[in-house]
Amino acid sequence: MGRTSEQYDRAVGKCREIFEKKMKDYGTAWRILRSSSLTDQLYIKAKRIRSLEEKGFSKVDEGVVSEYIGIINYSIMALVQLEKGYTEESDLEQSEMMRIYEEYVAKAKSLMENKNHDYDEAWREMRTSSLTDMILQKLLRIRQIEENEGKTLISEGLDANYLDMINYAVFALIQLEEANA
Repeated sequence: MGRTSEQYDRAVGKCREIFEKKMKDYGTAWRILRSSSLTDQLYIKAKRIRSLEEKGFSKVDEGVVSEYIGIINYSIMALVQLEKGYTEESDLEQSEMMRIYEEYVAKAKSLMENKNHDYDEAWREMRTSSLTDMILQKLLRIRQIEENEGKTLISEGLDANYLDMINYAVFALIQLEEANA
């Protein structure tokens, strides 16, 4: 499990670096977005990954790696919006936002470690395309929960689905890195 932890940290480190640079460029302009808008943005990214997996090539000079990174970062944004709600202003300083980012990464990683223990790292035997499909499934679940005004009868809530998507996307990044090694 130590190898997975190191790979996880390395993958998330790349995501964090991009998130931080975009914060310098744009601030927290995304704070104006409602959670449902972030869900739709995540859906677009996951659909693009699936499309590229099926077609085998891209006409835009960005591959699936940048889309998985986007899924991780947008999932963290969605978790922030769930916690704080949307606002009409960029209201978070970069240092505060990065502190919150680290909290959600730690929460996702802890969840991953617990599930990896129980599932014995079964994700390593999965196809990357299956991880994409699982992300799409989570997004459809999230859309349904949003339609139900955030209420569930027996299922996990929105936050659990976003945390799972972070972990699936990290697993995909690890698999892609291993395939290119």
